[in-house]
Amino acid sequence: MKKYLLKLTLYTTIFFTSYGCTTSNPTVNFGGYYHSKIYFGKDLTVNKRQGIADGCNTAKGFYSKSHDLFRYKEYYDGWFIGRNRCRSLLKIDKNGDLVY
Repeated sequence: MKKYLLKLTLYTTIFFTSYGCTTSNPTVNFGGYYHSKIYFGKDLTVNKRQGIADGCNTAKGFYSKSHDLFRYKEYYDGWFIGRNRCRSLLKIDKNGDLVY
């Protein structure tokens, strides 16, 4: 019985140690565009990448939008994609203030 408990404890320790040392979202380089460690795809135009960056910064609490470029579909789509995908990156403390 002691041997069984020792093995169980050892395997449990190894499992939780190795599980705790890995990331739940491993970064995989797909050769595309990343912003704030979020993958947005391959072959994006310059305007779409700029829209994603600005939308993501807005989602994180730093309003950023080029009103001139917003008239173009690529930037417009990118801005909303970036804002929506980066929304989880907004950090607010218990007082409702933005955390930098």
